[in-house]
Amino acid sequence: MKIKLFGLIGYPLEHSFSESYFKEKFLREGIENCIYKNFEVSLLEDFISRVKSSNPKSNYNELEGFNITMPYKEEIIPYLDFLDNEAKEIGAVNVVRIEKKENQKNLKGYNTDTFGFEKSLLENLENTNIMALILGSGGASKAVSFTLKKLNIPFKILTRKSILSDNEINYSSLTPTLIETHKLIINTTPLGMLPYLMQMPDIDIEYITNKHIVFDLIYNPEETLLLKMAKTKGAKTINGFDMLCYQAEESWRIWNAR
Repeated sequence: MKIKLFGLIGYPLEHSFSESYFKEKFLREGIENCIYKNFEVSLLEDFISRVKSSNPKSNYNELEGFNITMPYKEEIIPYLDFLDNEAKEIGAVNVVRIEKKENQKNLKGYNTDTFGFEKSLLENLENTNIMALILGSGGASKAVSFTLKKLNIPFKILTRKSILSDNEINYSSLTPTLIETHKLIINTTPLGMLPYLMQMPDIDIEYITNKHIVFDLIYNPEETLLLKMAKTKGAKTINGFDMLCYQAEESWRIWNAR
């Protein structure tokens, strides 16, 4: 029976549950010919070259597809042969499907973060009549922005960048009024997970209330410092575990679609 290899690339990966998620899935569903591994990639170009190699001794010959996490969700796009329309609009990719024809391998990029985020968010919102603050402006932030636009939820993106685009504001411009009026706060930064466990985005918790919903895309640890602090103010808190599960299942569907 041919072994099919799947995996996750990023750097570092000690925070990730993806490998254990898929191992449990394969055991639970009796999938015997599939393996999922973490690949810590310090040089993306080298990894892509190895994946596309036709060398029969390559470690990646059995690779059928892979997930992508920080810091490569945007950086990987120039290396792809095809880009799904939604991923193209978002400008970030977290799933790659490898399509093999003879000795050629084509890499096609998708974004399932939007699927996972939307499903998890709607399970926790009574209605979408709310305004949001997105903390961070990287690849995950782009997926969140895309979803909020789709749901017609107005939002502002908080960033440390000096050159701002539409809907972006610098953390230094964040006012108590913005926090009070934007009742949905979404953390897309790595602050709160290893190696930043005791850090959180620069937002004044004093202005968060029991009317707020704070969604942290981090799932390890289960409760980040941001979520702990928001909970002390009575806010509803959500971590990224359900989002992880939903996007993982959508990744699996993409890899196995025929």
